[in-house]
Amino acid sequence: MSMTAADTALETLGQTLVASTNGAITSAEMAFGELTLTAPRDRVVEALTLLRDHADGRFHQLIDLCGVDYPERRQRFEVVYHLLSMVKNHRVRLKISTDEDTPVPSVTGVFPVADWFEREAFDMFGIFFEGHPDLRRILTDYGFHGHPLRKDFPMTGYVEVRYDDELKRVVYEPVKIAEFRAFDFLSPWEGASYVLPGDQKAESK
Repeated sequence: MSMTAADTALETLGQTLVASTNGAITSAEMAFGELTLTAPRDRVVEALTLLRDHADGRFHQLIDLCGVDYPERRQRFEVVYHLLSMVKNHRVRLKISTDEDTPVPSVTGVFPVADWFEREAFDMFGIFFEGHPDLRRILTDYGFHGHPLRKDFPMTGYVEVRYDDELKRVVYEPVKIAEFRAFDFLSPWEGASYVLPGDQKAESK
């Protein structure tokens, strides 16, 4: 697929940033018309400031910040920043890596909108953001255990929430999975040896 003028401009910008930022941005890769940059975790504030202020970039808007979980890696989490330049009509993605215990510098000083994005990544993945003004859960309850978007988080969760009419309040209980029926993995067309629910009402022929 041939590159457009916009693709060429982005690729050139990526190469320039890698060559001129003294390690704040370590690599640049073009794929499917998108530029992906990587940066060291401890220099992410510097890298995003450069992208915001660079004359050929001017990525003034942080449009998204999210976590990605790779449990098999030593640094299992990636934090991904998506930036938009309204001036150049360009988008760029910046990625950094971290583990469960090492905090990532907060970028709220560069992009104030990162406040709630970082809280969401903390809530869903357990990624810590050092220097965040108010790092606490934003989507789950304050007493919630675990981080729902980690790959090792159980699909059922750890607790279930219900309203107790006798106590007149919300109660938390450990998840219990009752065995409602036996699974034989046979479809009705394969001839189950028992009467399927509802069939007992059918007229026998």
